[in-house]
Amino acid sequence: MSISVRNISKHYDAQKAVDSISFEARAGRILGFLGPNGAGKSTTMRMLTGYLEPTSGSAEISNKNIVTQSLEAKKHIGYLPENTPLYPEMYVREYLGYVGHTYKLKDIPGRVDEVIKLVGLTPEQHKKIAMLSKGYRQRVGLAQAIIHNPDVLILDEPTSGLDPNQLIDIRALIKELGKNKTVIISTHIMQEVEAICDDIIIVNKGKIVANDTLEGLKKVHHQISLEDIFRKLTA
Repeated sequence: MSISVRNISKHYDAQKAVDSISFEARAGRILGFLGPNGAGKSTTMRMLTGYLEPTSGSAEISNKNIVTQSLEAKKHIGYLPENTPLYPEMYVREYLGYVGHTYKLKDIPGRVDEVIKLVGLTPEQHKKIAMLSKGYRQRVGLAQAIIHNPDVLILDEPTSGLDPNQLIDIRALIKELGKNKTVIISTHIMQEVEAICDDIIIVNKGKIVANDTLEGLKKVHHQISLEDIFRKLTA
């Protein structure tokens, strides 16, 4: 398994933001990680990427423990947080080159060219990040997440701020990346989940309330819509 999570928890005093959850994610499949605001989605993603240490439990990324083998585990991860921390005064190419240097990539200019084309940044590549629309900034965030060709992609609200045409492009890209990588995507957009996800986890109040394939989930709930299933399980 590319991602293996065992009884992971995050507590803030008496509050259990994430309450002993376990799951696995496999290569070649896209996992939709869903839940209402405050359910523990972003907290879980921050723990999986090593930005937040769990209170208890463990997580492995490509067989590397995210706490005890943090540096090795992070080499396998591409992470797009909900609010991507970009450097607005840097130019797009300059920023991606900088990220490439941090990963000690070979042929950085060539790889920067590849990811710029892949995420559709060609028209904006010579602009400062501060000059970009929210949608194009999101593309820069996605480019930095994939520049080192990681095994695992963890994407928190990856289509936030995109217009309808950009949505189609980025969804297609995520689906293509999901063919040979392990992808976890957190989103509030149910149509997006139905369009690109193979497996679905729904969390509510820090606990997993559903973990199944999209088809399996619909079968269990008598073919009602995913939106209705989500409402039913998180009410």
